[in-house]
Amino acid sequence: MFGATALRTLSFPVAAAVTSSAALRTADGRAARADKITDDIPPPTYTTVPNMIGGDVKIAELLHLRDLGFASKNVPNTEYFFGGKDAGFSKSSTGQKYSKMIGENDCVLVDIVQTDSSSKPGAGGPKNMTAYHRSGPREYLHFQPKKVRAAIVNCGGLCPGLNDVVHHLVGTLTHNYDVEKIYGIRGGYYGFGTNKNGPPLELTTDMVKDIHQMGGSFLGSGRGGYDEERIVEFLKKEKINQVYVIGGDGTHRGIYKLSQACANRGLNIAVAGVPKTIDNDIALIDRSFGFQSSVQAAQDAITTAETEARGNMPNGIGLVKLMGRSSGYIAAYSTLAHGSVDLCLVPEVPMCIDGPLSCLEHLENIVEQKGYAVAVVAEGAGEELLGENAEVDAGGNKKLPQIGEFMKSKIAEHFKSKGKEATVKYIDPSYMIRSVPANADDSYYCSLLGQGAVHAAMAGYTGFSIGLVNNHTVLLPIPALVAKSPRTMNKHGRTWERVLAVTHQPDVHTAGSSKPAKATPAPASSSWFGFGAKK
Repeated sequence: MFGATALRTLSFPVAAAVTSSAALRTADGRAARADKITDDIPPPTYTTVPNMIGGDVKIAELLHLRDLGFASKNVPNTEYFFGGKDAGFSKSSTGQKYSKMIGENDCVLVDIVQTDSSSKPGAGGPKNMTAYHRSGPREYLHFQPKKVRAAIVNCGGLCPGLNDVVHHLVGTLTHNYDVEKIYGIRGGYYGFGTNKNGPPLELTTDMVKDIHQMGGSFLGSGRGGYDEERIVEFLKKEKINQVYVIGGDGTHRGIYKLSQACANRGLNIAVAGVPKTIDNDIALIDRSFGFQSSVQAAQDAITTAETEARGNMPNGIGLVKLMGRSSGYIAAYSTLAHGSVDLCLVPEVPMCIDGPLSCLEHLENIVEQKGYAVAVVAEGAGEELLGENAEVDAGGNKKLPQIGEFMKSKIAEHFKSKGKEATVKYIDPSYMIRSVPANADDSYYCSLLGQGAVHAAMAGYTGFSIGLVNNHTVLLPIPALVAKSPRTMNKHGRTWERVLAVTHQPDVHTAGSSKPAKATPAPASSSWFGFGAKK
């Protein structure tokens, strides 16, 4: 009761709440106070702080086919309606209604978080702010829609949502723009001009109507196979003028090269990328599609590991290896989502197996406390102990050492050295978490990517990619995207800080520092599992 009264008092101006404590103890005093309290919600109040935002907004430039010397058809994308039931809407030539057309300078700011240090003396004054072009339908089209022949291809490994992206690419090309033909290229770059993975499919909305409900890749995916001459010859032969490539940062380097090759050969072809990575390691964007689905799928493996650890005595330990070559996002977010993990190992943080910071000592302590323990390790963790592998796969990715088996044997050895027995159950669900269908959130995200990529290509942009930045869909210049990819998780950042708060494992970084870590209390409204937050 006291707490409720205090809160209600604090919601009013101080002057209105000043009444002597003696008066409040009288009937008249309580009545007078009741007159000042209502059940209405007070209006919001604001604190004025110095202006922390200034300078110019610099929008990252995109390549446009018009600027590369190709004449634009300047096809109007809309018919305007000022009255009647369609008032306020613009309608495309195919009948699709748009509530808004994206303007030339519509953009999304990259850095939306401002801190107190921005306004302090000596901070350097107003800073220029970087922004990216918004995604969405444009008022004029570079291509005549009915003469567009498009090709769609998946490259690299599997990921939840691949079929969703294809589904929405085909749907937007067909329903919004009524294009002439859509090719589905089989098995990655090899599908251009070879029959290695079968001939291209002619995609229709009827053919792809249910594929988004399935995991894997309807078209098939593949690593390697980038042959510029062969691909360009195929595009010329089939009179293709739009190419949509779904892939990771390596694939995007190929996308940009292809866009340049087409322009240099005088081919009026828009080449668009859709970023795809199970590891969430493509830079600039909030997250990659399929990442949340993979984190969700990993929960079953962790729960199974916990069940095994609880039930197998003595000293049961469940060990789960998850995907994550150079970044530990899947391991970290799966740990945070599950909430019962006692140890999380990621590539960004060195792994310690000896001394007071030993992860093995930590597991032993946890087992002493509750009888069992659960550990999650990313596949790229521990290279500083196992060494790097010189071998690479067809996509140029280096093959990783067997960290799961290494950890399993080290845990058993550690307990044996202490005269104890340990029952270690090792679970590797790697391919299970990437082959599931996309969950609802990723499916929605894929719809934004598929629609946005088509709108941009139809407007004449090329050599670009698309993704969420600050929860808005934007167009990204590929050189900017690949320059900072693959990204890694900040080992001094808030995500890793949250992992340590859940697992209570030793903090390898702050333990040996001459400066103690400064504790900053989080506000009550902060999100524990926010993908849009600074990593």
